[in-house]
Amino acid sequence: MNEMRQTWQALDYAHHIHPFTDPKALKDKGPTVITRADGAYIWDADGNKILDGMAGLWCVNVGYGQQALVDAATEQLRQLPYYNTFFQTVAPPQVELADTLSKITPDGLDHFFFANSGSEANDTIIRLARHFWNRQGKPEKMTFIGRENGYHGSTLAAVSLGGMKHMHDMEVSLLPGFEHIMQPHWYTGSNPGESPEDFGLRAARALEEKILEIGPEKVAAFIGEPVQGAGGVIDPPASYWPEIQRICRQYDVLLVADEVICGFGRTGEWFGSQTYGIEPDLMPMAKGLSSGYAPISAVAISERVYKGIEEGGLLSHGFTYSGHPVSCAVALANIRLMQELNLVDRVREDIAPYFRQCLGELADSHPMIGEFRGVGLLAGLQLVKDRETREIFTAQDNAANLCRDRCLANGLVMRAVGQTLVASPPLTLTRDQVDELVGKLNPALDETAREFGLL
Repeated sequence: MNEMRQTWQALDYAHHIHPFTDPKALKDKGPTVITRADGAYIWDADGNKILDGMAGLWCVNVGYGQQALVDAATEQLRQLPYYNTFFQTVAPPQVELADTLSKITPDGLDHFFFANSGSEANDTIIRLARHFWNRQGKPEKMTFIGRENGYHGSTLAAVSLGGMKHMHDMEVSLLPGFEHIMQPHWYTGSNPGESPEDFGLRAARALEEKILEIGPEKVAAFIGEPVQGAGGVIDPPASYWPEIQRICRQYDVLLVADEVICGFGRTGEWFGSQTYGIEPDLMPMAKGLSSGYAPISAVAISERVYKGIEEGGLLSHGFTYSGHPVSCAVALANIRLMQELNLVDRVREDIAPYFRQCLGELADSHPMIGEFRGVGLLAGLQLVKDRETREIFTAQDNAANLCRDRCLANGLVMRAVGQTLVASPPLTLTRDQVDELVGKLNPALDETAREFGLL
């Protein structure tokens, strides 16, 4: 298989451009070629079995190899492989998926617009919110407020909406009408002696300060992930989201909960909004909607916003593949399988508590872990040079990437975000696989710590 792998790697370099990758560094190293998957495991072209601690890209919630999803796609491809929804037409899977989503999303979200990715869903959010306010006779309410280190996709609009500095740095200029406030990360953002509760209120009130700075009459919406995923699994203090919600309601600013990562059981509820008591006006979702088996995303819309859109005339927005019948059929099969396997309750009551216990014990004992954060099957391990002073490794130290690479060499996929190691395994993970994950992570941490003289 080595010869075939080398051929694939050469062709990859010759013709394929990877997202979020340094092309020159990849040329020198060569990509890992993944050839198959089953359950919580993937295999590379050399036959190495690897535990996928990231569920693909935060998305393969039901695990790999679920025949029910394959069958749903196959049957839909036979019956109706494609038709659009532009010309006042609809296919049964689109209707059934919208109805199913209305039953599992937070109360008050009963209308759904389909797209193909989290980026498209968040582009849709921008257009719907601005259209809504325009139809309310408030066309100046155009500005969106997001958070530093927030991630909402990689189109130009979604990058402007998010707060990722390295993504902003790639652009000559971002789109106008987007502002950002501090992220709610107590470990790195709190003052000496400041409690998580007090910090959470301070971080939330940064929104009020920004709204007043811009002018409430100009602010369309605030957007935030219940837990910031790609930003390093930053879970806010308990005081944060209630205060954010109060501020949005006081100043008549739409509240958008980005559920692209947190949705579909990841936090121990169907949606992160239910975990944190958020009542969103708009809610984008993707990834776990189909467990990554087919590209699909959706925007859930509250009754208030929908009524404004319904009475606003032509909705000039959509995509060729909005509500693709095959993707909708796969998403329906995915949700039904999650219900049959009782995965949401299983995450909350069984596997997530064990996962958090085992990782928490490792974090407590390891000199290179300063903070263990997250909720449910979302975990972030903050790597530090000194636990007492909270001195975090620098980008030049590259500690998280080094540790991630050692994890892969040990047969485990983790992800490096800044100087944090993150995990987001399939919801079907077993206790034995949790033990395997920690057993492979621990020596990778030890090897990295020795390199920096911490062991």
